Amino acid sequence: MNANHITLRDAFELGRLDAHDQSALRRAGDVSARELVEAALLRIEALDPALGAVCHRADALARAQLDDGLPDAPLAGVPWLAKDSLDVPGMPTRSCSRSRSNVLAARGYAYVERLQAQGLVAVGKSTMPEFGLLGSTEPLLGPVTRNPWSLAHSPGGSSGGAGAAVAAGLVPLAQGSDGGGSIRLPAACCGIVGLKPGRDSTVRVRARHMIEDLLVGDSLMARSVRDVAWGFAAAHADPRRAMVTAASSARLRIGVVDTSLLGAAPHPDVADAIRRSADLCASLGHRVEAVDWPVDGGAMLSAFQDIWTHLGADCVDAVRPLLGGRRLEDALEPWTLALGERAMALSTDALERGYAQLARLPAQFAAFHAQYDVLLSPVVNGPTPALGRYGPSVPVEVLMPTMFDWISYTPLQNLAGTPAISLPLFHDGDGLPLGSMFAADRGREDVLLALAYELEAALPWRERWPAHSVATPPQP
Repeated sequence: MNANHITLRDAFELGRLDAHDQSALRRAGDVSARELVEAALLRIEALDPALGAVCHRADALARAQLDDGLPDAPLAGVPWLAKDSLDVPGMPTRSCSRSRSNVLAARGYAYVERLQAQGLVAVGKSTMPEFGLLGSTEPLLGPVTRNPWSLAHSPGGSSGGAGAAVAAGLVPLAQGSDGGGSIRLPAACCGIVGLKPGRDSTVRVRARHMIEDLLVGDSLMARSVRDVAWGFAAAHADPRRAMVTAASSARLRIGVVDTSLLGAAPHPDVADAIRRSADLCASLGHRVEAVDWPVDGGAMLSAFQDIWTHLGADCVDAVRPLLGGRRLEDALEPWTLALGERAMALSTDALERGYAQLARLPAQFAAFHAQYDVLLSPVVNGPTPALGRYGPSVPVEVLMPTMFDWISYTPLQNLAGTPAISLPLFHDGDGLPLGSMFAADRGREDVLLALAYELEAALPWRERWPAHSVATPPQP
């Protein structure tokens, strides 16, 4: 190939490869790093107008990084997308909010530095809901992100642009952040692999913030387990941490729960997917049995809402001094404003109860994981929603209960600081992906990744591609 004459068909063929296979071609001399990057830019240009997964293109910045030279590292030259909330030098950080400016970030934190040191080339920013506060990626700033499996459906959120971009093959890697399910939800909706790392497992990603430091985990989303495992190892707080490269011979004790934290039964398609996931694990020799949640699920979800709501209030407080005569309603979305109002109305007693619930979790999970290595559950309680169902202008009295009902599995790991991974094992009756979530104790991402390798080999998803993706040959 020639970077100046790479065809769209070439670009689509490269897009069907994961990061490791793209890198292998580069190391073999079959393609150059520049060709890998130019191919990603071509794919974005061809496919993203329909998807809206990319909110900022950084073509010139990516080419400048190539001109400066890349380190001698295994995945050097592989293109990736940063979420719009991640500070990347030379790109704006808008969090897809009308309240933010296009001022370019001067520096990133250690997480971005690690990825740059590995030679990954950022080609842009992925779309997210405003400040990552929704389970669907429909920011009023735009673009609305559509699911590559069905353009009428949501890709989930808040890392919805990342999930859609990886699922469609725009890039093999896209950074996601998860403060209540925001990696696992889009991974489930888009049919890719999404790992929420446990607390303190990665180097610093953003500025210090008491709630975000407690709740949020970041990782690279991908189609293959090995790409996700590499991304986790590359950003681990302990640089000596070895990458998990294969399944383990150890047979696990897996507890299965399908009811939500609120005690509700999931949609029949979701329940069926979890039963089949449990059966698959049992067929591989793991000990699988039904269990109850090891915590008071309703109290946990209430605690999460009370603590998490303050993120919306922080956004409102930060924007007020910057309005410059604009109305607050023209700078922030209705949902963000409603969260701010909810937080202002909360008593300090509610926060005290929330943090007390959080403080009990380490002992509760330690007791549970003394009996079970892994907890298997749904990611969400129903199929992927249509666009508009969880949009930012839906009245808060409707949106608050319905969205939290849909995501009433994932916030527990954010409160507990434990790792969890969504795997694309099955689909619903309409052919849309359904994720299966596996969770482990603090510091046991290795258990989840080893199990993920085994499940990927037993039920491969490599050749499952959505309709709007690189699997559909470009028109001449």
